[in-house]
Amino acid sequence: MTADIAGCKAALAHLDLDDNPATVRQKSRDFFWYSPPLKARMDHLTADFVVAPKSEAEVVAALAAAYAHDVPVTTRGAGTGNYGQAMPLSGGMILHTKAMTAVKEIGPGRVRVEAGAIIADVDRETRAQSGQELRLHPSTYHTASIGGFIAGGSGGVGSIRWGGLRDAGNILKLRLVTMEAEPRVIELTGDAIHKASHAYGVNGIITEVEMPLAPAYEWIDLLVGFDAWEDANRYASDMAHQDGLLLKELATVAAPAPHAYFLRHKPFIPEGAHVAIATVADHALDAALAVTARHKAARVLFRSDRDWTEGLPPGFELAWNHTTLRALRVDPKITYLQVLYAGDPVAKLSEMQRLFGDEVPGHAEWVRFNGAVVAMGLPLVRYTTEARLEEIMALHEAHGCPIFNPHRYTLEEGGMKQSDPVQLAFKRETDPKGLLNPGKMIAWDDPDYDFDKGGFYLFPGMTAVE
Repeated sequence: MTADIAGCKAALAHLDLDDNPATVRQKSRDFFWYSPPLKARMDHLTADFVVAPKSEAEVVAALAAAYAHDVPVTTRGAGTGNYGQAMPLSGGMILHTKAMTAVKEIGPGRVRVEAGAIIADVDRETRAQSGQELRLHPSTYHTASIGGFIAGGSGGVGSIRWGGLRDAGNILKLRLVTMEAEPRVIELTGDAIHKASHAYGVNGIITEVEMPLAPAYEWIDLLVGFDAWEDANRYASDMAHQDGLLLKELATVAAPAPHAYFLRHKPFIPEGAHVAIATVADHALDAALAVTARHKAARVLFRSDRDWTEGLPPGFELAWNHTTLRALRVDPKITYLQVLYAGDPVAKLSEMQRLFGDEVPGHAEWVRFNGAVVAMGLPLVRYTTEARLEEIMALHEAHGCPIFNPHRYTLEEGGMKQSDPVQLAFKRETDPKGLLNPGKMIAWDDPDYDFDKGGFYLFPGMTAVE
């Protein structure tokens, strides 16, 4: 199957189409470069052209032309993903949702919006019209699109209260277009949503989403300092288990990272301090401070309701993948992991600190997972070699801390290291030629792939690293 790029471009000349090499390269990249292994293998990749549909009807036209001309299609929102989700492994078309930004309906507890809308813009409109806001958002709140968050994300700010995107009720409805000779528009609700959520756009192009809303509050950021990493995590665990305390964000970051990398908050953070980041509703502030006071090792370093805040980022922009981003701006050799601290999270976090020391500065996001409080880690790594990175991950696994590998670009390797039969079956139905984001689902390309053998799955066209 050979792509007819020229024929497809000619068929779509009536749409917003850009084939300027510089623009195409820019729109062919996401934040894959957080990972040295991904950067080494993906830096050369680019599409052939970009199409920016202005409506669902134009998405249908774009996919029909691509299907007829055997052109691969990779969907892009704002390009804030970290694993190469929006990187075109086979060239072809970037379908850019930047023009599909309409907020179509706001009601009690819900909002319906086009997939390209920036999350902060959606919140701005729902707050103004109804006093409500989205339950969940990534730390890239001001730049990420809502469709990209659903296609590539799993949780984020708000997960301490509401859990993750896979939890029932956190996505209400998805509307998507299939990749067939005559593309269909499908609506998914209930458990069917999981066919296309966190699927990197391999089995349908999301055009519209319906998301739940919660009452909007004024949120106050607290930075709480500790001399010991274990004390910081005991405090976070205590805060996380306060069912009456309305939190939006709760994270712990080990020294020396807060003082070294949180540059605009640096005047508030002593060198050597381990820091808990808590975002609390204004009406719950006194309760949060009362819980904090129970911890004799805790000292409040910063309060956004009291301290100088002009020019300072919100607390959530010190957390999640923004922690890594702030570290990278100071030290480009930094990378990160994604870890589940199972069992006793406080003990596991202390155990990993003893094992790795300053080679792997700790960072935990405290969230609700299947109804229980857990710590999901995004620890920093002072990168030296890929072999050492693999060894660090293997040591985590050996100590009962499962890794969700952020140094892989496929759905399976970055997740549970096994195929998802529901998503695979849906791809067979909605993308019979395999033209949607090819290379991101191993089960489609290599059904007999052995996930236990380790190594790096290389889709044809990618460059191996010796």
